[in-house]
This record gives sequence, C-alpha cells and structure tokens, in this order.
Amino acid sequence: MISRAKSEQLFAEALKYIPGGVNSPVRAFRAVGGQPFFATQARGARVVDADGNEYIDYVGTWGPAILGHAHPKIIQAIQRAAESGTSFGIPNPHEVTMAKLICAAVPSVQKVRLCNSGTEATMSAIRLARGFTKREKIVKFEGCYHGHADSLLVKAGSGALTFGHPDSAGVPAAFTQHTIVVPFNDEAAVRAAFAANAGHIAGIIVEPVPGNAGLYLPKPGYLEFLRQMTRAEGALLIFDEVMTGFRLARGGAQERFGITPDLSCFGKIIGGGLPVGAFGGRAEIMDYLAPLGPVYQAGTLSGNPLAMVAGITALEELFAGNAYEALEKLGAQLETGMKEAAKAAGVPVQFKRIGSMFCGYFTDKPVDNLADAMHSDRDRFAKFFHGMLNEGVYLAPSQFEAGFISTAHTVADIERTIKAAGKVMKTLSV
Repeated sequence: MISRAKSEQLFAEALKYIPGGVNSPVRAFRAVGGQPFFATQARGARVVDADGNEYIDYVGTWGPAILGHAHPKIIQAIQRAAESGTSFGIPNPHEVTMAKLICAAVPSVQKVRLCNSGTEATMSAIRLARGFTKREKIVKFEGCYHGHADSLLVKAGSGALTFGHPDSAGVPAAFTQHTIVVPFNDEAAVRAAFAANAGHIAGIIVEPVPGNAGLYLPKPGYLEFLRQMTRAEGALLIFDEVMTGFRLARGGAQERFGITPDLSCFGKIIGGGLPVGAFGGRAEIMDYLAPLGPVYQAGTLSGNPLAMVAGITALEELFAGNAYEALEKLGAQLETGMKEAAKAAGVPVQFKRIGSMFCGYFTDKPVDNLADAMHSDRDRFAKFFHGMLNEGVYLAPSQFEAGFISTAHTVADIERTIKAAGKVMKTLSV
C-alpha cells in the first residue's frame, strides 16, 4: 500500500483553516471516500505528491494542461513577463495578441472580452444576452455546469452534482426564477420551454459536449436543432466551451460539429495553467458591453499579462504542429483498451470519449443525459478510483467529471493505464 503520511498531515492541518480542507469541493474526495493527496510537483503527464509518489495524471488541472504540466516554453514565457511586472490594471499588448488569436481560431467570435475565470465568462455572457435581447429568461440543461453564479446553480453538474445536491444553499429562489432547466438531448423539452415562454427567452446556454456530469455526447442533429430553434425564436445560442474550447479542435466543439453560436465562453487552456476566462461573439452583440454599450462588466485583473503570455504560448504551441491528431490517436487507444479491459473483466462500463476527453460510467445502460448518468454504480467507481490511484494512475475523484489526455502522455502511458484498469476491474467483478 502506498504511504501518504505527509498528505494526511497536510490535510489535517488544512481542515483547521480551510472549509473541508480544500479550496474547491470536488478535491475533497468526498465522492470516493478517503483523503486527498497534496501535490508538490507536476511535469509532463505526471504529478508527484508530498510523499514522493508519482502518478500518471488524467485530471490535468481539470483541463488546462493540454500540453502537459510545466511546459518549458510556457514557464519561460511567464518568467520573462514577470520581470516586467505581474499586473498593470492598464491595457497591455498581450491582451491584443490573445484577442486576435481567439478570433482567428474561432470564426463565430468577431470580438472578445477577457476576464479571470470560466464562471465570470458564462455569467457575463448571460448578462450580455439578456441586455442584447431585452429578455430575461435563460434555458440551461440538467447536469451542465456553467460556474457558480447564482442564477446558474440549478441542476448543475461538477462538484454540486458530486455531493448529491445540484442546487446551492444561499441562492434565493428569485435569482433562479428566470432559469429554465431541461434535459440534455431532449428536443421536445426545448420546444415546450419556448412554447411556454414565448418571447421571453434571451438564450440557451449549453456545454456542446457536457463534461461536468462525467461526459456524454450530443445526439446527431441535436446541436443543429438548438441553433435552428434559437434563430427561429429570436434568442441567442451560447456555447460554454470552457472545457471544449481549443481542446476538441483548434476552433473547439463548434468547429468539430460545424455549429456557429452567437456567443462563446472560454477558459482553462487559454490561460496556460493560470487563471483566465473569455467570452466573445458577433460584434453587434459584443458592442453592447461597456464602455460602448449598456451592459456592464469589469475586472481588476482581466487581461493579466502573466496569464496572457502563458495562454498565448499554449495556443501557439497547439496550433504549430499536429497536436490534435496526436491527441485523437491517444484517445482512441485509451477508449479501445478500456472497453476491452472492462469486457475481459465482465464489468459493465459505458466508456464515452471525444478527442482527448473521456469518462467511464459503471452501468450497462446507455448514457445520453444526466438521468442516464445517475444510473452509474458510484460505489464501484469509488473502488475503481482508489485501485487506479494505488496503481499510480490519477483520475478525477468523482464519477461525474471528465478525464483529459495531454500531448505529454505517451503510448506507453496509455498502455500502462489500460493494464492497471484491467487489473483493478478484475477485483470489481467479484
């Protein structure tokens, strides 16, 4: 058994000063039992804990580390930028470079506003949609997590779902009365929502590939349907690409599926591992933002020079080579191997993957939405998680989170992961 004595000591100390001992709920291991380990180093596809244990990492700081941890070019870029100052609160040239990169890579984005987190991006995009359409209601989907803004914590995914109560205390009912929640992949529910709220829906916000209730995919034609529905009803289509942006393709999920949303939200990868967010879309909509328009949005650290150079370096590195082809091959290798391992062990698993994002549900039923995902055997997942951790493989500590592959992962890493999964799954079939 791997010793994590130092992590246990750190967690005991953290519990005295930090609620739950963690600064983001899903890190607490509550969904899988046990105590979290404390990382002291990360490089490439590996993380090392306080006790010196090394793990193949498929969390990747929850998505940003698409090039692996501590990429040399990103580290060097941050060091050079820091020598000129860590923050200005004044426009800096790196903001312009980042904005141009995003607009060039994502054709639906003609103008973009930078902020500090995915939560800020989605919250601001919704405010902008309401201001532009002069309507109040927003449609979202069960299990889709768009950050922890009050009006969006209604049947959300991610950490809220992990703990069994998708809504949050402290959010007045009045704050969510204009949020309409429907099941993902259900066209009839969307039609009914628009029929019942004719002329009042400002827009639909959706993760084009939901990655906060595990991972499941849109059915063929579903995203096209959302695009057609919003256009017909005079509402905006908002893609939350905080996870999928610059991961599923250069232009994100919207490139992969051939959909043009009105607004898009980004984060994670565009910060190169530092805090960042962005939202953008058609110029006529974006120009409703202050100082040009009546929709207010601001941020002291928005466009922070360190985050900008880290993100610019990450994007340029991604775009320069064949990163997406390599990620696709690694993802396909992992998918094939995990399915074979589950079959050989006689364990029912629905393994979902798109590009370098993946999730395995312990169920024999198809998973196309949140209700389907909830059929998964969470006790079996918890045993699988700890078994893999003891084999030196770190997966997200929740059934309801996606996994991520980076360009730093190798064929050998994937082979080792599949071998470990086969070993652990055999213990689950008993």
